[in-house]
Amino acid sequence: MQIFGVDIGGSGIKGAPVDLDKGDLAQERLKVLTPQPATPDAVADGVKEVVEHFGWTGPVGLTFPGVVTGGSHIRTAANVDKAWIDTDARALFSERLGGLPVTVVNDADAAGVAEMSFGAGRDRKGTVILLTFGTGIGSAVFTDGVLLSNTELGHLELNGHDAEKRASSKAKEDHELTWEHWARRVTRYLAHVEMLFSPELFIIGGGVSRKAEKFLHYIEGIQAEIVPAQLQNNAGIVGAAMRATTGTRAG
Repeated sequence: MQIFGVDIGGSGIKGAPVDLDKGDLAQERLKVLTPQPATPDAVADGVKEVVEHFGWTGPVGLTFPGVVTGGSHIRTAANVDKAWIDTDARALFSERLGGLPVTVVNDADAAGVAEMSFGAGRDRKGTVILLTFGTGIGSAVFTDGVLLSNTELGHLELNGHDAEKRASSKAKEDHELTWEHWARRVTRYLAHVEMLFSPELFIIGGGVSRKAEKFLHYIEGIQAEIVPAQLQNNAGIVGAAMRATTGTRAG
């Protein structure tokens, strides 16, 4: 079974049909740059470009980099335009896609669901936390496989700032940090999250998951196991497609 997944990020919009039996992309994904400013209409146009590239006419699952309630309404917009707040994203995207059935979910929650089903968290019990390091830091928290939605742990305070302003991959680029220096910041952040939640496993997702050999060995003093996401930066696309199937059935 194939469903289309789209992962909307602060820097890119990427999507592809997903083989839900394998938990992997059925075709090579297409990525377009997130428009700046990332207003609702501009982002919806980017999503339309990605979906129409594949000639897709079925249900579409989309991620959003912020809190999403009821599979539709946007409550926060840290790394996109503030006009998103209170937007009915499901209605917006469905209209722009010619009436296709649409489901919208927090981006890290989608990535986490995919990793728990097909990747590094598969069959893991206890508390598992996926953290996506990109434009910001997204989070997905699971206890015995059950998701606590919209946790947004990237906004925990770290040294007087939102943690994502200090330890995201964008912060690494903006401050021209070495992998070792950046890993020290990540270590402080993980220690803070570990103190609050005592997870058995951290899964490191986002684009940096492809480069785990450059920084994981610098992270020390964390009791939880730390592994890179197995689906890497495709986890959000896969998770979005998975949510689209449950959203369609619920509808």
